[in-house]
Amino acid sequence: MENILRPLIVTGGAVVLALIIGWVTDLLLRKADERHRETPLWGLLRRTRVPYQLVLCAALLNGSYGQAGLPAEHRVAIGRTLALVLIGSAAWLVIRIAAAVVETSYSRYASAHAHRDPARVRRVGTQIELIMRVVSAAVIVVAAASMLLVFPAMRAAGASLLASAGILGIVAGVAAQSTLSNMFAGLQIAFGDLVRIGDTVVVEGEWGTVEEITLTFLTVRTWDERRITMPVSYFTSKPFENWSRGGSQMTGTVFFHLDHSAPLDAMREQLRDILRECPAWDGRAYNLVVTDTTPTTMEVRALVTAKDGSDLWTVRVTVREQLLRWLVAHHPYALPRINTADVAPSLGCPGHHSPFRDGAERPSSDGRERAAADRGDGRRQGSGRAAESLS
Repeated sequence: MENILRPLIVTGGAVVLALIIGWVTDLLLRKADERHRETPLWGLLRRTRVPYQLVLCAALLNGSYGQAGLPAEHRVAIGRTLALVLIGSAAWLVIRIAAAVVETSYSRYASAHAHRDPARVRRVGTQIELIMRVVSAAVIVVAAASMLLVFPAMRAAGASLLASAGILGIVAGVAAQSTLSNMFAGLQIAFGDLVRIGDTVVVEGEWGTVEEITLTFLTVRTWDERRITMPVSYFTSKPFENWSRGGSQMTGTVFFHLDHSAPLDAMREQLRDILRECPAWDGRAYNLVVTDTTPTTMEVRALVTAKDGSDLWTVRVTVREQLLRWLVAHHPYALPRINTADVAPSLGCPGHHSPFRDGAERPSSDGRERAAADRGDGRRQGSGRAAESLS
């Protein structure tokens, strides 16, 4: 009976003691979080209660299982198992504590500099995230090495592994050349300020926002909510557009192909009215000028500004839609037209012979009305085709 009760008492006592200590620690952290609302550290440390209780339980069991009176043939296996659990939970606890401290420091920095320099805040956030990944990888490697040292066979093989480290390093370097280049590229991106989380970029003809940066790959979320995953070495070896670098303010253009008779002054006033009603326009500048001309049309450019790329897209599509709608409603003659009929020379122009002189019969009033109706239908059809092409 004693052989059963004693192990249960020792094991149960260690588990209950670990749970009590963990509960008291969590209670103290909760009270500290209520007193110090200005810092999220204490609330973030509460996330470590699970690995913390595992460390306590594994440590207490590791120190007391020898008093439990277990059979000798099981003590070695139990001791190694408890050592493995203790090492793994300790590594988990260290990663959680480091993440809580780093996240607290970053939140304070972001709250203090978010309004003055948002680009710098994004850069620091990218660096901190990559540093946390490096720290986590280092802790995991150390924990894995410590777990291997628990087994005597691994300790005996350590000398031979160290002796062949040079050859293994060369083989691993050749085999993992692309992976290593991506890792170094990730560090270069983090500390070289090439691209940051939240930047608006254009890569391979795709416009999107940088959503995640790791040591090996980078994820871009496009405007239609697709995710493009690319190796970070792409951003150190190929050119790309970063619309957020050096400031997020942008200038955009909207082009119209119009008839030479388009009312430019009225268009400028209408552009001003449209922008005043558009919340995405930042109010910095606007303009409307003729940038090119052809024998049949002229190219009109409307220039607008916005605080970032997303708002600039909104401003451009708003100006294009509303200005085109205004032209169709008030100045349809300004839309480009294609003349498909022969035009008779003007009756009043000198040097031209009128076909109605010398007693020639003039067209009746019905004929003139029918010709005017035909010209009106042609004008409306040309306007409709132009509106459809510009939209």
